[in-house]
Amino acid sequence: MEQKAIVLDDAAIRRALTRIAHEILEKNKGVEGLILVGIKTRGVPLAKRLAEKIAEIEKVEIPFGEIDITLYRDDLTKQNGIEDPQINGTNLQNDLNKKKVILVDDVLYTGRTVRAAMDALMDIGRPSQIQLAVLIDRGHRELPIRADYVGKNVPTSHEEVIAVQLVEADGDDQVSIYNP
Repeated sequence: MEQKAIVLDDAAIRRALTRIAHEILEKNKGVEGLILVGIKTRGVPLAKRLAEKIAEIEKVEIPFGEIDITLYRDDLTKQNGIEDPQINGTNLQNDLNKKKVILVDDVLYTGRTVRAAMDALMDIGRPSQIQLAVLIDRGHRELPIRADYVGKNVPTSHEEVIAVQLVEADGDDQVSIYNP
């Protein structure tokens, strides 16, 4: 694949996450009853960074967890031709009941990942509210799902690929768009 453009560099990612943290605090009037939950894989480090930024701003730790949606995918047997999916585990230390859960992911595309994450959350508990924060919204929704907090909207064609690289997983912070 050929790299078309760098959409966000490390400084732009940092600014986007800072803005999202402030928007979360503003919309929810602080941190009371909030839990950040990262969708594995790249949503987890993004949620952790948001939790750190919120703690920096509010001087209060915010509960943080991670969720693996592999078994909730509607394309489970077709995904990359793998018949036996790899389960990476869910790690939620806090009770979700009657809490405001902010799901965090790297890219919002069709909405199917978010639907799977909401199904997984509902099997664990009954939050009072679920909000969605994404670093990139690329459009092309197949389900009626929208993000409450968006780092950057990047209109794409179906053929283009958005690649999010994060220091925690890839050694570098960058979001790029690729042509097929």
